[in-house]
Amino acid sequence: MEKHILSEELGATTYPGRGIVIGRSADGAKAVCAYFIMGRSVNSRNRIFMEDGEGIRTQAYDPAKLTDPSLVIYAPVRVLGNKTIVTNGDQTDTIYELMDRQQTFEQALRTREFEPDAPNYTPRISGILHVENGTYNYAMSILKSESGRPGSCNRFTFAYSSPAAGEGHFIHTYMGDGDPLPSFEGEPALVEIAGDIDRFTETVWNSLNEENRVSLFVRFIDIADGTYESRIVNKNS
Repeated sequence: MEKHILSEELGATTYPGRGIVIGRSADGAKAVCAYFIMGRSVNSRNRIFMEDGEGIRTQAYDPAKLTDPSLVIYAPVRVLGNKTIVTNGDQTDTIYELMDRQQTFEQALRTREFEPDAPNYTPRISGILHVENGTYNYAMSILKSESGRPGSCNRFTFAYSSPAAGEGHFIHTYMGDGDPLPSFEGEPALVEIAGDIDRFTETVWNSLNEENRVSLFVRFIDIADGTYESRIVNKNS
C-alpha cells in the first residue's frame, strides 16, 4: 500500500467529518492516536473536548445552543487496562463494557451499526490500541450502511500487528462534503507519523479545514511502560 503524507490526506477535502489516526511514532517508542471532530451545523460546532479520567468527553461549549445531544455528546476515548479505545460515538462505551466482559473488539461492534441520522447514515469508526510488556498492536473498524440503505450494515475490521516506526493508518467518516454526505470507502489510508507530540498535534490541527474543524485529541503512549502524554485543541476556548 502506498504511504501518504498525513497533512495531504487530512486536507484533501473540506469535510472529512470525524477522523481517527493510529500508528507508531517516528522513533518507534510511542503508540500514537489522534481523534478529531468537525462540524457544519451549529449543534455540531458547539462542542469542546474535556478530560474525563484517563479519557475524554465531548461537552457543549454553550449549553444554551445545544439542541440534540444524542449524537454529539459522548466519550470518544476510554482506557481499559492496557487498552485505549477511541471512537466517534457512544460505541466507546459498548466496546469498553463488552471487552470488560471478555468479548473482543470485533464482537462488541457486532452489536452496533451506523448512526441513525438519515439520509447520511454516518459511519461509526472505532480504534483500539493495545500496549503491553513492550509490545504494541492496534485495530480499526468502520460500520457503514450498504449504499445508503438503512436496513443493511457492513462491518469491517482492520488489525495491525507490530506497526513500523513512523507509520500509521487514517480512517474518517466522509469522503467529502455533500448532501447526503458520502461515507468513507476502502481501507484506512497508510500515512506517515512524524515528529513529537506537539509537532504531530500541530500538523493534524493545521491540516484540517479552518472553518469546519472543532476539536482534536492526541495521545502518545510509551510502549515500554504505558505512560502517556495527551494534547487537546478546541476551536471554542
